[in-house]
Amino acid sequence: MMLAWTVSGQDRTQSRSIVYSSHGVVSTSHALATQAGVRALERGGSAVDAAIAANAVLSVVEPMMCGPGGDLFLIHRDSHSGELTGLNASGWAPRGLSAEWLRAQGHESMPASGIHSVTVPGAVAGWRAAHERFGRLPWSGLFEDAIRLAGSGHYVHEVIASLWDAPRLRESEEAMRVFLPAPAAGGLHRNPALARTLRLIAGQGADAFYRGEIAKAILDASRKAGGRMAAEDLAEYQPEWVQPVSTVYRGWRVWELPPNGQGLAVLLMLNIMEQFPAPAGGPHSAEALHWKIESMKLAYADLMAYNADPRQARVPLAGLLSKDYAKQRAREIDWNKAQCSAKAGQPRESDTTYLAVADSQGNLVSWIQSIRAAWGSGISPEGTGFVLQNRGSDFVLTRGHPNELRPRKRSFHTIIPGFLEKDGAVMAFGIMGGANQPLAHAQFVSNMADYGMNPQAALEAARFTKAGPQGCELQLEARVPPGAVEALRAMGHVIELRKDYSMNMGRGAVAGIDPKTGARFGAADPRGDGHAAPALRSK
Repeated sequence: MMLAWTVSGQDRTQSRSIVYSSHGVVSTSHALATQAGVRALERGGSAVDAAIAANAVLSVVEPMMCGPGGDLFLIHRDSHSGELTGLNASGWAPRGLSAEWLRAQGHESMPASGIHSVTVPGAVAGWRAAHERFGRLPWSGLFEDAIRLAGSGHYVHEVIASLWDAPRLRESEEAMRVFLPAPAAGGLHRNPALARTLRLIAGQGADAFYRGEIAKAILDASRKAGGRMAAEDLAEYQPEWVQPVSTVYRGWRVWELPPNGQGLAVLLMLNIMEQFPAPAGGPHSAEALHWKIESMKLAYADLMAYNADPRQARVPLAGLLSKDYAKQRAREIDWNKAQCSAKAGQPRESDTTYLAVADSQGNLVSWIQSIRAAWGSGISPEGTGFVLQNRGSDFVLTRGHPNELRPRKRSFHTIIPGFLEKDGAVMAFGIMGGANQPLAHAQFVSNMADYGMNPQAALEAARFTKAGPQGCELQLEARVPPGAVEALRAMGHVIELRKDYSMNMGRGAVAGIDPKTGARFGAADPRGDGHAAPALRSK
């Protein structure tokens, strides 16, 4: 299969070109991170080496999105065996924190920010595990660009500048000291504390974070804020290697990671969509959008009811992913009317940063890392230059719910890496944006599988987003034709139009390999500050 995606100027449907190279491609949401990843490839690094280097730079230049205080997931494809391997580096709740304890403190729901929303950060342990298994370059050299940019400063790019100043930054005096006043686009920002943190990680490995000086700063911040984190919570944490799960949609094998991540919703949504032929009016027709929106509501209702940490809760994964169950759920779609109160089915038992890399040897990595909402918990451990994630806010306090907060449990997780395969073509992809991610993944896959778009056009195409399965409210980018918008409103959809290339729709990236030509290719979403770039050489 040759991916013949070259188009003439008259046929072109996207604003950017796909990037090709024989030496590897890196695609990220920020130009400086892409450059760091490309430099790693050109030094002979693997896809994982490039991803760590890029991720470290993103920790500097997108501090409200990602960093050492967050979690990490990835899917890796080995070029020789074709094997896909997943890594779940999401952290657990402190042993001293439980739903019972929070309810006794007067909480009726999980705090959205602050110290009780903090779980153990898994990202640095994930970096270490991925490098030990798939890295080629020395660990310490992967952080050089990030250390330099944090210490000497970097000029803040437009999208990130627009997201910088947020109320959550005022959760701690240290966060205010490090990150305020907010820089304008083109303004210089220095973070010497983060440079020092990255030097410690580069020189001492992940132990510096989980057992050493950085761990002490995290524990001090927790104690001062009344948190429940203990030294053992950090020191005993380990990420988990997992087997990705998949479905087939119109001949494309679509891979996601299993729970506790929400990749399950992508596969559920695609399975439901597949029960109908793709509407002939095109991806932005009222019929096509209604088809995707209603499928999404059913998938998300199941996600919210069943998704949890499978180590501590029963997740009926095989039943949820069966095609027979998808047929059952698809019968609930009314093609003339929006459903505003989707309910979970009964299956039988059986702010975020994303990047993608293809290296010269043909290895691929789909990599996503986040501190969750912009600025995470708002808590910055003194002297570290980063903020701690608020992943705990995704637990519930409802007694008996699969996702009820328990000690050493991993929360429901929003960040998901994706992967596609068809006839020898392989592609790492992801689209950021909290609850937006599964429905953005499904729209991307449909754009390619149903409407023949190339990966760049599929990323750029107008999207919709919706927060959860309940209600009929949704957001559409303004490029959707007015006639389709009015037809959707007549069906009962409550639509808010957003500007073109809205950040609300997430930022995506793609890296893949054409099996016939051997070309590595990359695509990047214009909704972010980044791009895809080729390596010019490899050792």
